Amino acid sequence: MAFFPSYKMLQDVYDKAMELSLLSDTEIVCQTTNLSEQEREDFLNRFRTGEHPVLGFCILGGIFSEGIDLVGDSLIGAAIVGTGLPMVCNEREIQMRYFADREDKGFEYAYLYPGMNKVQQAAGRVVRTMEDRGVILLLDERFVSQQVVDTFPAEWADYEVVSLSTIGGKLTDFWQGTE
Repeated sequence: MAFFPSYKMLQDVYDKAMELSLLSDTEIVCQTTNLSEQEREDFLNRFRTGEHPVLGFCILGGIFSEGIDLVGDSLIGAAIVGTGLPMVCNEREIQMRYFADREDKGFEYAYLYPGMNKVQQAAGRVVRTMEDRGVILLLDERFVSQQVVDTFPAEWADYEVVSLSTIGGKLTDFWQGTE
């Protein structure tokens, strides 16, 4: 699954993927607004069949980024685009000033922690049981800043920073069990 911070970005990337036909052997499914309960189940069932690879385009913080269980080989990876920071609004700004005055962590409580909670929820879809194995890609330069790294759960302590030139080899090593 690939998680995007907005429907606009999701749609832009989906359109580009379809235009380039990069994943011709992969079924690509897209989360849309206002899915019925049956449409949600149909979306998830595409991952459970195992008949062919499926890539789901989903919203970070949306219905598929928490509370779903795709165990085993149903979901072997998540690409999370962006840190999930909430939009700037009056409520968040009031919250930021409140915590800045009391703990000098206004930005963290108003924006960073809620955003990283969304990221961790989405990442948590990959490994649901002790037997599950998968890859989590955090796609945003802000994920290497110390302020963001400090919010990572202990289980992420052995994360690796990769680039476009090294990711292919790292993924191959991971799936072949050599890493």
